[in-house]
Amino acid sequence: MSSTNGSTTDSSLDVSPTLEQALVPTLGIIVFLGIGSGLLGMAPHAPLLWSVVLAALVGRYWIGVGYGDLADGVEHGLRMGLLAILILFTIYALIATWISAGTIPGLMYYGLGILTPETFLPATALLAAIVAFSIGSSWTTAGTLGVAFTGIGSGLGIPIPMTAGAVLSGAYAGDKQSPLSDTTNLAAAVTDTKLYDHILSMRLGTAIAFGLSVLLYAGLGLQAGGAIPTGRVAEIRGALAGTYDLGLLVFVPLLVTFALAIRGVPALASLVAGVFAGAGTTVLVQGTGFTAAWDVFLNGTAPETGVTLVNDLLVSGGLAGSAWTISVVVLALALGGLLDHLGVLSTLASQLASLVTGQRSLVIGTGISAFAVNAFSAQQYMSIVVPGMTLRELFDEHDLDTSVLSRAVESAGTPTGALLPWHAGGVFMASVFNLQGGTSLFILTEYAQYYFFAFLSPLVLVVLTLAGVGLDAAPPRGGVDAEGEPAVADD
Repeated sequence: MSSTNGSTTDSSLDVSPTLEQALVPTLGIIVFLGIGSGLLGMAPHAPLLWSVVLAALVGRYWIGVGYGDLADGVEHGLRMGLLAILILFTIYALIATWISAGTIPGLMYYGLGILTPETFLPATALLAAIVAFSIGSSWTTAGTLGVAFTGIGSGLGIPIPMTAGAVLSGAYAGDKQSPLSDTTNLAAAVTDTKLYDHILSMRLGTAIAFGLSVLLYAGLGLQAGGAIPTGRVAEIRGALAGTYDLGLLVFVPLLVTFALAIRGVPALASLVAGVFAGAGTTVLVQGTGFTAAWDVFLNGTAPETGVTLVNDLLVSGGLAGSAWTISVVVLALALGGLLDHLGVLSTLASQLASLVTGQRSLVIGTGISAFAVNAFSAQQYMSIVVPGMTLRELFDEHDLDTSVLSRAVESAGTPTGALLPWHAGGVFMASVFNLQGGTSLFILTEYAQYYFFAFLSPLVLVVLTLAGVGLDAAPPRGGVDAEGEPAVADD
């Protein structure tokens, strides 16, 4: 999915909590978030803190681990998500510098001149998929092009949640098929699958889920794309052109960032380069002073274009504006690390495995466990690592290739995190599209109801599995293979 790197190191304690011990903090999360965020409409910060405290109390006084081990669990979660936090900081700064540089206003200006309300949503999904595949990062795609698409869609009369859903469907579909994606590489690594075997295993399901999504966006566009008020697009484009120099040089930050990503430069380095390119373009093209350009980096933008809609779309918080999102992510990572360290996630995954009766139930159960771990750990790396490592031997026992395991964990784990309001992906995406109100438990009333790929990806996995499609047998380990040649085990 995203633009961060996870660790496959197992730093859990040598303890195996009982199912009852594992269920108490798990149910506590559901109750706290359900009542706090869902019923009372609170931000997820306090319910997440309550969940951390409950998990720590269960670990200390029921499972019987020491305070130092509890602290190690929190540290483990934060360490796994440290790069994600740094990338979040950087993307907030990048959005601000790209607005001040004219990059995002330029994309809005030219996009409004090309796209129509009827074609906008499917085109957005396709473009986001191409970009995410090219750079291997759904988060970077959403944080850069997603912001521009929001402005274009608003100008065409498309509600922001619809635009967000189309962007995310394309971003996650492209990310899943990209050999540059960290989650794609992680899923292959933890399941001991060759990278391109894993990508090929996902291809059919991803193509079906994304193809259906694009068709749904085409139908949605026909319904949502009513007549644009006379002069609206011209007014928006005029406000943009009157505020920014929109020559081709404003796209230098975009070219720098994506060129580095395509060449395989790590996401954080590519984004930092994009920030510098944005600040430089602000100075050289927009004529802003050096100090003012870097003040935008820290404090964000609040342009006065003369059109309220444009002003609202181009407001950004900069580095300082990331505090709300980062604080939620830190609490969620602390909770996920603690649950993983205490063995709660492994116990839940193992319990699910005990219900397996055959190949089909194993694959579907693996997808369910990936989503469950995603929900309780609040970060997608756990959703890949925990079931990927816990259930690997079961796939051998049921004569299933490891690529079937890797497909199951990524199909249900990677795209679904952005549906969860306390999840790092959900919090980030809601803030990118200025849908902070969507971070209550009822985020489905915001962009998630239009994020079709998140629902279709695991659904297609289930349908194909029930039909027996993609249940590849594991290759023989030693001896001779089906062709009569000596079989070589992978390292």
